[in-house]
Amino acid sequence: LKDLDSDIKSKDVIIVEDIIDTGLTLKYLIENFRSRKPQSLEICTLLDKPERRIANLDVKYIGFQIPDEFIVGYGIDFAERYRNLPYIATLKESVYSK
Repeated sequence: LKDLDSDIKSKDVIIVEDIIDTGLTLKYLIENFRSRKPQSLEICTLLDKPERRIANLDVKYIGFQIPDEFIVGYGIDFAERYRNLPYIATLKESVYSK
């Protein structure tokens, strides 16, 4: 883990995520950032899976809400594969349940 290079006290901060699933990691990050007393703290995500959510999060900016399916592409991988796809796709269960 690498800490922040800049002090965020009294700054407006937006955390940008690719995908929010359970939200547990993001919840930890939000708590850590809030302890540093930013002026404001907002969450932005490209993809949101609300069905999988465990942590209660207030996500202000959501690109797309998606169903609980395994997705790949556009930087998101499975076992170091499919990351370079120029689109986001659903992975067949037979691929990841072996």
